[in-house]
Amino acid sequence: MTATQERTSRTGDKLSGRVAFVTGGTRGIGAAICRSMAAQGADVAAGYSGNDEAAERFRKQFCDDFPDQGFSVHKGDIGNPDDCRRTIDEVIQEHGRLDVLVNNAGITADRTVLKMTDDDWRRVVDVNLSGAFYLSQAALKHMLERGSGRIVMISSVIGETGGIGQANYSSAKAGLLGLTKTLAREAAMQVQRSGKTDGLGITVNAVTPGYTATEMLDSVPDKVLDGLKAKIPLGRLGEPEEVARVVHFLAADASGYITGQVWGVNGGLDM
Repeated sequence: MTATQERTSRTGDKLSGRVAFVTGGTRGIGAAICRSMAAQGADVAAGYSGNDEAAERFRKQFCDDFPDQGFSVHKGDIGNPDDCRRTIDEVIQEHGRLDVLVNNAGITADRTVLKMTDDDWRRVVDVNLSGAFYLSQAALKHMLERGSGRIVMISSVIGETGGIGQANYSSAKAGLLGLTKTLAREAAMQVQRSGKTDGLGITVNAVTPGYTATEMLDSVPDKVLDGLKAKIPLGRLGEPEEVARVVHFLAADASGYITGQVWGVNGGLDM
């Protein structure tokens, strides 16, 4: 069996009967997360921001690869609170429920602090941090009604280490870590207050990928990539599937005693 076949076949049932919504889910790490969720039996909804043709190509390929899993795509601007609430509502209407939210969508606008414009700052923080808040707020309300759910934030190693030219990105990604811990505490408190403590519970965790082989790195010169790899103890870039594997683990029913945690998938870049 080839690596591609392994990624596009049903491999388990950890998420059987669950519905997962993955923002930025039609490419890169998000697409790998969608496939990993489906491989474990979940019905999947993928969010995207603007490229209708690419989203449709992904939809067709996904449905070919996972004909037994429900799948839908949802277009919206993650930086817009109304779009965030609308897409959560759409997923619930289409699939009847929402069990797992993966806040993966993100953008960059790299410039040093002295050259960064107000719009560079605002837009990256709006999409990478505020959008995750709006989506989580809407999803949490639905999850609390049932007393169960999983929220996973896709942060970044840059949120832990900082990065030259990335004040906006690293600040937003670091903000996701604080959001994760606060949501984890509030969700647990609300479940306890509701008395719905005999179910799966609601957990909120974060994953911090390191440098990963996706479209985001396509424009980086080979010489720069070689320099990045030299800083990574394992000596290579990560694969999207390696991040996705951790996400589907955290989303599983059996991971109900893990909450408020940050999981690094970075080849040892930050340890």
